[in-house]
Parts: sequence; C-alpha cells; structure tokens
Amino acid sequence: MLVFSKQRLILLSVPKTGTTAYETALAPLASIVVSAPPELKHAPVFRYNRFFRQMIERFIGEDAEIVAVMREPVSWLGSWYRYRQRASLDGQANSTRGISFDDFVTAYCKGESPSFAQVGSQAKFLEPQRNGTRVTHLFRYEDQTGFRAFLEKRLATSIETSWQNQSPSVPLDLSSGTETRLRRKYAADFTLWQGITGGGQYTPQSPRPKSNAKE
Repeated sequence: MLVFSKQRLILLSVPKTGTTAYETALAPLASIVVSAPPELKHAPVFRYNRFFRQMIERFIGEDAEIVAVMREPVSWLGSWYRYRQRASLDGQANSTRGISFDDFVTAYCKGESPSFAQVGSQAKFLEPQRNGTRVTHLFRYEDQTGFRAFLEKRLATSIETSWQNQSPSVPLDLSSGTETRLRRKYAADFTLWQGITGGGQYTPQSPRPKSNAKE
C-alpha cells in the first residue's frame, strides 16, 4: 500500500494484480510505504478502514481517494495457482504442485478450502464499508494503459515498471462444470469485475450486513 499525501491518493495492493511493480516504481514519491508484513502491504478495504483511515484522514484530509486494481476472476485464480507451483513451496500445505488447475478451482469452491486453495476473494477485499469507506477508482488488471495513465496524471510523473514475482507457465484448463460452479459461488467477483468501466469508474457492491465476528 502506498499513500501519496500531496495528491490525496491511496494505492491499495490487491494480491496477484501486478501492483507490486507499480509500488516499486512509485515508492520514492510516496509519503507512506507499507511493504510488510503481507497482511498490511495487502490491506483490504476493511483493514484500511480499521487501521489506517482515521490517521490518513486526520493528516491528509477526508477527501483522500483510494485506487485499486482487479483482475478477471479466472485469470486471478490462475495467477495464484501458478504462484503456488514454485519449487520453494514443494512439500508444503499451500503448494499446488501435482494438482491440476481444475482441482485447484474445485477446492477453492468448497465450504472449507484446503490450504493450497485459500486465496480469499477480490470482491471481499474491495468490499465497501458501512461507514462509506470504499475504493474510489477501480481499474481492470487488463487495462494497464488506463491504470498507468491515471497514475501518471495524478502523480505528475512518468512510470517505468518491470515485472515482479513472475510465476511458472503451466496449463490452466478448466472444465465447463467447474467454471459454472465458480461463477455461481463467486458471482460477486464476476459482477464487480464486469461493472468496471473506463477511467476506473465502477459500481461498488453493497456492504455486507455487520457481524459480531472479529477480524
């Protein structure tokens, strides 16, 4: 996560959406750089709201805007699957080595997914909060030109990026039955991604009912 105080802009880092490359390039311009631990670097909207928002609004202003990137859901899962194929995870519970992409997605759709398929949800990551805290500008991962142009204009700089955390190239075959199940269970993710238009405009989903469960 990066905070640009003069521009009143916060860049959230949705995992597996290529934002690490932008954070690397833009960190020197940021007032606050949150690069670790992963739970804070990749703080979702609800965690930003809980731990960062009051401080940022007090010292930067309540009109600060939040920008994020979302990836097409099947492609996003494919990136997670490939990432967990890397040799350094061999023998660990979250490794996908020896597991097909179809089996990975099937496991992801279960009520209690095994460790290798626990990757969360982009819709949940980006979910608006009941107090109105939400992403202001949401870009598709596939629209790198639009996302880059937005940042360059807001930050008054040119951006040069290089690919970070590249994953192995492996087949991503998905049966029609598995994809249908995925689209049904994670309909919110597909609806949100499809609702993103040019310039980072989108239709935010409604916040979920408040629960008593702790984070």
